[in-house]
Amino acid sequence: MNKPTPAIVAQGAVRRLPRTALLLLCIAYVLPGFLGREPWKSADMTAFGYMAELARGATEWLSPRLVGLPPDVDALLPYWLGAWSMQIAPAWIAPDFAARIPFGILLTLALLATWYGTYYLARNPEAQPVAFAFGGEALPPDYARAMADGGLLAFIACLGLAQLSHETTPALAQLCFTGLFFYALAALPYRKLAPAIGGVLGLTGLALSGAPAIATLLGTGGALIHLLDRAPEPDNKKYQFLWAAGIALLTLFVALVASLLDLWRWRIELPEASWPEWRSLGRLLLWFTWPAWPLALWTLWRWRYQLVRGSMPSRHLALPLWFAGVAVGATLTTGSADRSLLLALPALAALAAFALPTLGRSVAALIDWFTLIFFSGCALIIWVIWIAMQTGVPQQPAANVARLAPGFEPSFSLLPFLTAVAATLAWAWLVKWRVGRHRAAIWKSLVLPAGGAVLCWLLLMTVWLPLLDFARSYAPLVRRTMIVMQQQPSCVEAHGLSRSQIAAFQFHGRLLMKQAGSQARCPWLIVDKDAAKTLPAAADRTQWTMHSSMRHPSDRNEDLLIYKRTAKPGS
Repeated sequence: MNKPTPAIVAQGAVRRLPRTALLLLCIAYVLPGFLGREPWKSADMTAFGYMAELARGATEWLSPRLVGLPPDVDALLPYWLGAWSMQIAPAWIAPDFAARIPFGILLTLALLATWYGTYYLARNPEAQPVAFAFGGEALPPDYARAMADGGLLAFIACLGLAQLSHETTPALAQLCFTGLFFYALAALPYRKLAPAIGGVLGLTGLALSGAPAIATLLGTGGALIHLLDRAPEPDNKKYQFLWAAGIALLTLFVALVASLLDLWRWRIELPEASWPEWRSLGRLLLWFTWPAWPLALWTLWRWRYQLVRGSMPSRHLALPLWFAGVAVGATLTTGSADRSLLLALPALAALAAFALPTLGRSVAALIDWFTLIFFSGCALIIWVIWIAMQTGVPQQPAANVARLAPGFEPSFSLLPFLTAVAATLAWAWLVKWRVGRHRAAIWKSLVLPAGGAVLCWLLLMTVWLPLLDFARSYAPLVRRTMIVMQQQPSCVEAHGLSRSQIAAFQFHGRLLMKQAGSQARCPWLIVDKDAAKTLPAAADRTQWTMHSSMRHPSDRNEDLLIYKRTAKPGS
């Protein structure tokens, strides 16, 4: 005998989350992080460097280079998007902000794809709630809409999403295109044109964003899931094989395009068989996907009969499981674990949504209280440290900031302050609403997690933004270096610098950077301290004189040595 669906949902529990509130929540999450900040260290600055090189025509579009160095991630499309945006932007728009505009759109598309993907999975007949004997159960469209609201809230609430989704890196592009392909497969039994467009854009964009292997795996698994789906819509049943074949052909086409563009790279890095390595991966899995992962596990338990019955799990479980499994597998076998795990979030959010109809009151209350304490505590800490930076009271937080970021001078801006105050008041209102007596809605348990994540991210990107820019950008280091050079040199040679450091000197210092060789070509040479021993002997001993050393004010591991040329060009 087949077990019924575990979802028992009345029509009153699927009332809509107010669209205005949901839209404001998304805006409050998307805009902070794209507005008013500097490019941050490492991947964000590196990607911007390649975009800037493409925008000014200093490198080839099919083979971007930064001072002769290829990118760490063999991607093309993310760099193209940033470069195109910089080229068409008016002169009064800062280049780094222009490069972030398409990435803000990509994050918006990822949010939309997660909502619609969850919506169409919830429309699956096997995902529907139990039919009541005398009626009154949730109607399929209303149920699916409420589940989609819950999925989007779970997506926003994931702690690991905040920073990586606001960087101008291939990781955000991969997240967006993974979400688009996820939506396409979820909606295919119910729509045709929009899923077809989403599928082509998603799979092709994923390959062009540096993840052709993941695109191939997702496409192959998606074709198989669609072919073996045991509950398609009756009118589409005869087209099931044709659409599965189309997905397979699209996957083959994408793999061929990636081969023609030389985007395939073998980057398998198995984790070391050591406790610290696995403990680090375990911590990443725990915090990065919180709170989606415990709800996803609860979904697999409560819906286990739909998972193990027959030759194929139900579509609303099989599809997100495959997407999450591929991303987690990439996390465990590649060097960029956090950026690979980012791709699992849309699928995990969809799985988390299916836990909502099965949660008891005690579990929902536990989620609410934990979320309330955690995010309220985080917001309080952010405000206390900001007050200490502005006034010097309390003394200990102010002293900690001065010790960790020597040279940082706090400033006050009225608009960020008012925005942060408004967000804090909105959080207080949300908490009051959540603990009030009103009709139940199945998405209620994720309102506080999503609202708390948005609150803390917004506070960091407003009142803390000057401190974060000082600590996480290269601007302070470049300014100190330019003071040492006294005047704008014609060019600067570099040895041992990372791609992000080179890009920072080119952007913040407006310097023409060149790789150091045995023959001096520029009046100055910047060397990473750890790479000083590998400096070409002729240049080190006869053509350069050690001038000074420079350290990033907030990073003790970032030391640079500055050499001044003593010999004339051609000597």
